[in-house]
Amino acid sequence: FQLLKSQSPLHLCNYYSFPTCKHYSLNQNPNNPLSSFIFFTSLIKSNQTPMARRSLPILKQLLHGQHPPLSRSVTYMPRPGDGAPRTVTLIPGDGIGPLVTGAVEQVMEAMHAPIFFEKFEVHGDMKTIPTEVLESIRKNKVCLKGGLNTPMGGGVSSLNVQLRKELDLYASLVNCINFPGLVTRHENVDIVVIRENTEGEYAGLEHEVVPGVVESLKVITKFCSERIAKYAFEYAYLNNRKTVTAVHKANIMKLADGLFLESCREIASKYPSIKYNEIIVDNCCMQLVSKPEQFDVMVTPNLYGNLVANTAAGIAGGTGVMPGGNVGADHAVFEQGASAGNVGKQKFVERKTANPVALLLSSAMMLRHLQFPSFADRLENSVKHVILEGKYRTKDLGGNSTTQEVVDAVIANLG
Repeated sequence: FQLLKSQSPLHLCNYYSFPTCKHYSLNQNPNNPLSSFIFFTSLIKSNQTPMARRSLPILKQLLHGQHPPLSRSVTYMPRPGDGAPRTVTLIPGDGIGPLVTGAVEQVMEAMHAPIFFEKFEVHGDMKTIPTEVLESIRKNKVCLKGGLNTPMGGGVSSLNVQLRKELDLYASLVNCINFPGLVTRHENVDIVVIRENTEGEYAGLEHEVVPGVVESLKVITKFCSERIAKYAFEYAYLNNRKTVTAVHKANIMKLADGLFLESCREIASKYPSIKYNEIIVDNCCMQLVSKPEQFDVMVTPNLYGNLVANTAAGIAGGTGVMPGGNVGADHAVFEQGASAGNVGKQKFVERKTANPVALLLSSAMMLRHLQFPSFADRLENSVKHVILEGKYRTKDLGGNSTTQEVVDAVIANLG
């Protein structure tokens, strides 16, 4: 430590990886605090190299218990894993949910992925999310979820919306992309729809003013608008995306959507390397079905995002193959990116022909989030190979395979 304080040519190396480092120890005495440290062999004779000048302040901070500030972080970025097994909360859900979550369990077991599931039975007709489920997600930080039915009318609130509000899962992300071998009307589609997840029309603030007259409030706040815009631009910046497009209806809802646009513009000014566009939601839908390849990252308020994501998913190959997730500052829930109402289709359940691809790809996103990128790559590559081969496909992709046949094919192609 005295060597470091005196800026001696002999420098200590922290635990970052440097190609010029070799292992040395002053002696084999375990009581020697410098034993088994890593030294810069290329810096023994001189401390004037750029690497030395950059390293010394960091090492001094570490020596005095100070940690260098983290400049950026984002949820869906691949990072090297530490290999520690993780427990994930699992909600099979309703309808096809148990089929597709069961598919994920089988594939994870076949890969020997360091994941353990903590399973809970939750159904859409429940009044609230059980307390033990919320406690499990708060403890584990990550959840994998099948679809939950939402009753039509009757004043019963959606458990999906409840879950997002309870855990402040403010960002919904759906990746709508063409897959090789899956023929679609449009090619080169690679759209990421990032949707504000906690307010807007989904705030659930409705009441009957007088019999026959219902008032539903759309809530837009600057805080939530800036937060989702920042997430979209951070995602674009860190994933080498070129353009962010804000979807709105500010020509009619001048105050609500106007506030959303104002927030997006403020955040966009801080990312000069990323092109920023704006588009009215009705024109957006027309452009999506005519020329979807023009879009890159799209950031939207709550309701518009739901419509845009399902439209883009249908264009890119169908809701059965589009992964997604809902994330917040502390928690993440991964599920099928776009459901389009197929969660409760009884014929899929009875015939066991639900498409597991979307949730398998969502679980690959989850693996990256948990810092297991190699397992995520293996799973994604296997799924893409099965789609490209075309031998095992469920009915929505033009085949006649069962869920289990697709799962078996994915397991057989794991690298």
